[in-house]
Amino acid sequence: MSESIHPSAPHHLPSFITAPGDTDVLMIVVGIMLIGAVVAVGNLYLHLHTLPERMAHRTHKLQFEIVAVLGLLALFTHNHLFWVIGLFLAMIDLPDFLSPLRRIAGSVEKMAGIPPEPDPAEPLAETAAHQDETTTTGVSTREAQGHA
Repeated sequence: MSESIHPSAPHHLPSFITAPGDTDVLMIVVGIMLIGAVVAVGNLYLHLHTLPERMAHRTHKLQFEIVAVLGLLALFTHNHLFWVIGLFLAMIDLPDFLSPLRRIAGSVEKMAGIPPEPDPAEPLAETAAHQDETTTTGVSTREAQGHA
């Protein structure tokens, strides 16, 4: 039994119109393209959204963690002001105020005759001396004296 075209339908139908029961190829192609477009736009959005954080991380800024938190706040609250503030913080260099102040304080302590406080970044003199003794001989001198 052959299918006949309805008498009121035009005799020349476009190629994207399918017969009843056939697979609609155009709908499948458009669906795949739509999914690809949503993934591409989402990827572009997230790439653009992390721009301040990547800028601050690349230049080793002190305010990197603040920029990262502002980026997360902007992502979850959809408040673009946080993103703009994070972008500005990532662009500027905050001046280092602590190093000159520490040097001034150390110089004033030296002038006053007060022994300087040990820097927490540097190992203590006793610990450094103990490490030097251990590394040169393999055994510390205290252990050598205790065994003698």
